[in-house]
Amino acid sequence: MKAVGVGIIGCGNISSAYLKAIASFPILNVVGLADLNEDLARSRGAEFNIPATNAAALLADPDIEIIVNLTVPKAHVAVGLQALDAGKHTYSEKPLGINFAEGKKLAETAKTKNLRIGAAPDTFLGGAHQTARGILDEGAIGQPVGGTATFMCPGHERWHPNPDFYYEIGGGPMLDMGPYYITDLVNLLGPVAQVAGFAFAPRNERVITSEPRKGERIPVKVPTHIAGVLAFANGAIVQIGMSFDVAGHQHVPLEIYGTEGTLIVPDPNHFGGQIEYLQKGGAFENRDTRHPYADGNYRSLGVADMAHAIRSNRPHRANGSLALHVLEVMEAFEIASQTARTVTITTTTERPAPLADSLVDGRIGK
Repeated sequence: MKAVGVGIIGCGNISSAYLKAIASFPILNVVGLADLNEDLARSRGAEFNIPATNAAALLADPDIEIIVNLTVPKAHVAVGLQALDAGKHTYSEKPLGINFAEGKKLAETAKTKNLRIGAAPDTFLGGAHQTARGILDEGAIGQPVGGTATFMCPGHERWHPNPDFYYEIGGGPMLDMGPYYITDLVNLLGPVAQVAGFAFAPRNERVITSEPRKGERIPVKVPTHIAGVLAFANGAIVQIGMSFDVAGHQHVPLEIYGTEGTLIVPDPNHFGGQIEYLQKGGAFENRDTRHPYADGNYRSLGVADMAHAIRSNRPHRANGSLALHVLEVMEAFEIASQTARTVTITTTTERPAPLADSLVDGRIGK
């Protein structure tokens, strides 16, 4: 199968993980890199032996079919629209956009131009999460009735060298970490129908404790502690907590409850992890992962799946419909908090097709 040409715009922290993982997928051929910071692009290009150029050159290159957009969140849609205008499919880091309105514009533009859009996270395609999906689909927990989704930490200024964007519009724990949890929940349970919740920011500034800007203060422009409820179209009700204000906790990332059992799903920020299953009346037992892509960091798996889908003329899994639905759900928490009402979600999406086989040799799960 002919490799798909890829151009990467954005050479920040996450680009290294993408470029390392792309080496696992022969379907992907990275033609060039670009960043507003030309020195950063050249440094990343030298690290991975890939030509560094500028965004205009990548967009004009006829050998490039997919633009992978690894810019900061507030630039995701602007860069995505440029890629679509240039006739390229586009795959973005999460979230799809910083609000539902701009994400919808991107989706509508792609549809008009008959081009594909996709977005991270693709961790739900990892072996542990696909195995959990299989356990649910087999009916092992009976009818799903509820669950919990929890991400809580003291904030990313502890480790990130430039954490400002985590606290700007388009940041915060919901738009930053929420995509991993809500995307995996949609993979497991299907689309969300309603959202209720509360959101606030207990501090209006943060102190960076990482190098090289240790001691510098940065403003907080978004809610940093969110608690709410997701009501799924299948009837399941999941409690969710996302925070950059919690010193520590003892909740597992994802629990799914059913009439006949409970499933502990690993951290959706990773592709692997330990699955636990409890049958009603029994005790928790570990379950082995039955699917590939559980033994490492495969960020770009969603891009590889998109590339195979282009060549095979089939839907890709980390698609625009899924990403737009998740974006609307995430935005709904702040709307619910501001208006003191339950928000009905206007979009829906299909659960992505399960991934049963390896993408490395081109075999795609039905």
